[in-house]
Formats: sequence, structure tokens, C-alpha cells
Amino acid sequence: KIMSEQETVTAPTEEQKTENPQEENKDVKENGTGDAEPVAEAEKEAPKEMRAVVLTGFGGLKTVKILKKPEPTVNEGEVIIRVKACGLNFQDLMVRQGAIDSPPKCPFILGFECAGEIEQIGEGVEGFAIGDQVVALPEYRAWAELVAVPSKYVYKLPKDLSYLDAVTITMNYTVAYILLFEIAGLTEGKSILVHSVGGGVGQAVVQLAKTIPNVTIFGVCSKTKHEALKNANSPVDHLVERGSDYVSEVRKISPDGVDIVLDCLCGEECNKGYNLLKPMGKYVLYGSSNVVTGETKSFFSAARAWWQVDKVSPLKLFDENRTLCGFNLRRLMYQQNGHEYVKNTVQEVFKLFQEGKIKPLLDSTWALEDVAEAMQKMHDRKNVGKIILDPSLEPKPKPATPAKGKSKEDKKKQSSEEKKEPEEKKEEEKKEEKKEETLTNGDSAGDSGRK
Repeated sequence: KIMSEQETVTAPTEEQKTENPQEENKDVKENGTGDAEPVAEAEKEAPKEMRAVVLTGFGGLKTVKILKKPEPTVNEGEVIIRVKACGLNFQDLMVRQGAIDSPPKCPFILGFECAGEIEQIGEGVEGFAIGDQVVALPEYRAWAELVAVPSKYVYKLPKDLSYLDAVTITMNYTVAYILLFEIAGLTEGKSILVHSVGGGVGQAVVQLAKTIPNVTIFGVCSKTKHEALKNANSPVDHLVERGSDYVSEVRKISPDGVDIVLDCLCGEECNKGYNLLKPMGKYVLYGSSNVVTGETKSFFSAARAWWQVDKVSPLKLFDENRTLCGFNLRRLMYQQNGHEYVKNTVQEVFKLFQEGKIKPLLDSTWALEDVAEAMQKMHDRKNVGKIILDPSLEPKPKPATPAKGKSKEDKKKQSSEEKKEPEEKKEEEKKEEKKEETLTNGDSAGDSGRK
């Protein structure tokens, strides 16, 4: 009977069980037989972060910031690359200003070119292994410590090609190769006029053109770059100053004009260059760097540049035996399904490098934090060769101008305080003198004594 009474007392009723479900779950978890709470697990696995160059809004250099972003996750058909070097190209400046077709919504990570080592491989990816050294041409997001890229835009590096060299040659020389050999059909004995010859693509064009015998190159660039190009042994035959009457300069040397014009400027240069073409000549547009005129948006600059171009009718081309054509690598790769074509061209460029026929011309390397300064250098057309961002580099020490401003303010405060101090001391000394006078007179002392 006693046992049965104890049982009836200690045994929980069904109502008690339902009233305390949390306590029951707690007991189960403490015993180790239950599942851990998903909230606690999520707290443990906080997403890892990486440094990235982020565009916070279209416009000037202040919109480009180095921020912490979540590390990318690998999706089907992608690889994740640990970035060792990033390429800076003129279209990055156009993206910053919003002067490019269909840009993503801000904020987003900038960059179309990077090289590094594969860390993860997604499902369905073939031909790559973890640890492969590669270069990639993704559609944005390249300027970060890690990037997820569809494998169709990723290319294995030859053994003797470093990350810096890979970023220096891949995009620039691929563009130059297609311009010269696929579109312009460069052959022995022809002549070329190259705008912005001191830039990355300009130098790639020059080196690739010189792999063909007896090719004459007229290079247009700023006067300040002429000496640098000569020192770099750039094989330009005739350097012409940007902004000068280069048409008459070319005519002095080659009265009939040139066979090929490669134009990355657009605007009124189109009319001048087109008139320089010989019969059977080809005029190739591959950029619009004149669109980037200042730090702010350049939608109107773009429209103005295009409207300055004479409208060439097909009949005029027919009568004059000239060809007018264009090339846009970005559109070919991402909108027109030309990734296989580009991949084959990249392999041709790598072969030329291995054969020693091309030599990358590197202008400078910058830390991610110094990207604004690197962009400004390209904007001012002061680079000779490729500009590269290196995530491993330490940023340049910042100028001490804000500190100087503060020190001036501190000095002003200090001087005003120093002025106040002697005045306060004088007042205190006067008070003490008055006290001493009253005491020496004896009146106040006597009065106090009487009181």
C-alpha cells in the first residue's frame, strides 16, 4: 500500500506532462539524446568575412570603398578562387561612373579580372582541381580576397606564368589579339594607327603587331609618356602627341594613310581616323574612354561622344572600299555566349608568352585600400602598361593633413588657454593683495575680535 501511495504521488499525470514540455526537452538535451537547438548552431557558425572593393554608388572616387563582405559560397558550375592579383581596366572606370550598359544595382563588388588559386570546386565542374593556379574574367566581383566564378570564365596558367604576369596579359592581350588578327586581319607590310598606345591594351597591340614582319606602327599618346615608352623599349615606330594634328603628322610619313585604325576613344577621333584609311582599310572601335571625362557620371558625355561621330552609310563604305567594325569583349563573353571563342584566344596568348614573343609591361601594383589612387592614375592617363591591385600589399601611409589641421586647432586652443591663465593668475593675485591689506590695516581683525 505504501508503495502504491508513493507511486500515485510521484508519477506525473498527463496534464503535468503537457504543462512542462520545455523542462522535458531540456532534460533530454542534457542527457545528450536530443538535438541541439538550431539557433545556437547558427550562432556558432557566423559567416566568415573578406575584404572587397565595393562600389556604393555611381560617381566619383569617394563611392569606391574597401568593405568587409561575406565570403562567397560555391554554386554548381563554379569555382572559388583565392585572389592573388587583380587587373584594373578602363571599363572599371566606366562602371564606377555608371557609363556602361546594364550595370548591377549598388552596392556591388567591382572588377572583371583576377588571378589566384582554386580553393573550392562546385558540382559539374570538370578540368580543374583544388590548388590549380588560374586567371579568371568574371562579370564583376573580381576585386576581393575570394571570388566565385563560373568555370567557363576560368583559365589554367602555364607553369612559368606568375599571377602578376597573368593579370597583366590575359584581358589586354586577348582583346589586342582579336582586334589585330581576327577583326583587322593584320598581315605583313601593313600599317596601324593605335590610340592610347601607352596603356595596357595599346602596348599589347604593339607587341602582338610586331610578331608580323614589316608592320609600321603609329602610336598616339600624351607627350609625357613618350620618354617612358622609349625607356621601356616599346617597339612603336612613330610616336605622335595626343591632342596634336596627328593626321597631318601621319600623312607626312605615310601620304596614303594607314591600313588599320584601332580606336578606343570614340567621339570626333572617329572622323579623323576614318579619313586616314587607305582603300581596303579597316577602322575598329573597341572602347569609348572619352566617355570618362571627370569623376562624376558621364551619361551625357557618352551621348555627346557618339553624336559627334559622322553617320557612315553602307553605300559610302561600298564606294570607298573601307570597313568599319567594333569589338566589345564584355558583351561577347557574358551576353553573346562567346566564352569558348575567348578561351581559345587566351590559350593562343599564353602560347605566345611561353615562346617569348610577348613580354608583359607592368606599370604599378597597389593595395586594395589604394584603389582610388590607382583609378585616378589611369583616369589621368599617366600609366605606361598595366595597373594591378594586390590584396597582399600593405596600403600606403595616409598623409598627415587631418592631423595637421587638428594640431592647428589645438594650438589655437592652447594659445587662448595660455592667454586666460595669466589673466586668472592676476585676478587671484589681486584678491590675495586685498586680503593682505585688510589684515595689515587691523580693522577687519579688530572687528572680528569684537564680534
